[in-house]
Amino acid sequence: MTVTGAFSSAGRPAQGLPRMPTPPTGWPIGSYATYEEAQRAVEHLADNDFVVSDVTIVGVDLMLVERVLGRLSWSKVLGTGAVSGAWFGLFVGLLLSFFSSGVSITYQPILVGLLSGMMFGLVFAAISYASTRGRRDFASASQLVAGRYDVLCQPRTAEQGRDLLAKLAMRAPG
Repeated sequence: MTVTGAFSSAGRPAQGLPRMPTPPTGWPIGSYATYEEAQRAVEHLADNDFVVSDVTIVGVDLMLVERVLGRLSWSKVLGTGAVSGAWFGLFVGLLLSFFSSGVSITYQPILVGLLSGMMFGLVFAAISYASTRGRRDFASASQLVAGRYDVLCQPRTAEQGRDLLAKLAMRAPG
């Protein structure tokens, strides 16, 4: 099985990955300010036929960063609720029109689904926003960020990895 991304999975753990959360092991062979730099270092190792299955990228000094996107108002909340409800209602209406008795697709179930979806979206958005009582009048997005990213390597190949990353650092622009 091949694991391609940080959160990818096919329902069972990849070979060699622990089933329970465990601290990483290995010797540090590089430390980087951004995840992109750490990823570039591992890519350099892979390009040089290094055994990258011995490598782990570890985010250190984790922070939860909440970026404020904008102020919420009744018009924004109700508009967003109506639009999201309309999408869901359109989907339900299409399903109903496919399974309705008749030879051709009728538009009545689609229209009913769309309008009722908008109404439900409006009502639920209004209830949700009113329940906050003005305590959270802004929209935001949260992200988990590390202060630095360490590249660890199993001891059997750590020296070779450190040498390859030193060569990368020497040719990197200033």
